[in-house]
Amino acid sequence: MPHQDWMIRGPKIAACNCAYGCPCEFNARPTHDVCEGLEAHRIDEGYFGKVRLDGLIVGARYRWPGPVHEGGGVAQGFVDARATPDQRDALVQILSGKEQEPHTPFNIYGATIARELDLIVAPVEFSADMKARTGGFRVPGVMEMSLEPIRNPVTGAEHFAQIRLPNGFEFREAEMASGRFDAEGPDLGMSHRNCYGFLTFVAYGPKGLIA
Repeated sequence: MPHQDWMIRGPKIAACNCAYGCPCEFNARPTHDVCEGLEAHRIDEGYFGKVRLDGLIVGARYRWPGPVHEGGGVAQGFVDARATPDQRDALVQILSGKEQEPHTPFNIYGATIARELDLIVAPVEFSADMKARTGGFRVPGVMEMSLEPIRNPVTGAEHFAQIRLPNGFEFREAEMASGRFDAEGPDLGMSHRNCYGFLTFVAYGPKGLIA
């Protein structure tokens, strides 16, 4: 059955509790066994069929008890409060992975989730500066993340680093950053400092990552 035609394009930022670089990007186990974090994507240009998605922000927070591919994850998505009902439905379809081919980002992550919490619809603040390696987002009263350059522990100078994955399914190239985040709630409450973070500019569609 053919998938709905859709596309979302724009800056994406994320952070997790792993050490800088994130072992997952190198097919290794998470730094602390449990993998938890959050991410947000600002859609500078996007559509789902005839529904335009330009300017909206979407994201999620998540936790897996071990490596992502072993499953058992808990996740909660959030959608910009500015979205109309049609836009919200479109974004939920995209996040679910049901409108994407197998072995592509949303489909892969969706297959590892054992429990999905109710969608959050709320105002979202978002910023991303690839060159400065700074950014962050905030869902008031629920979660907040900030990114800044990794610092040399001796001199304090900014440490420039990138990850390049020619065959990556989530991104092909990303700027590395130092993450800081907090999230409230009994299911996905978390707090981490000086951990893995990244900024990238990506586009996704039914066939996955668009180069």
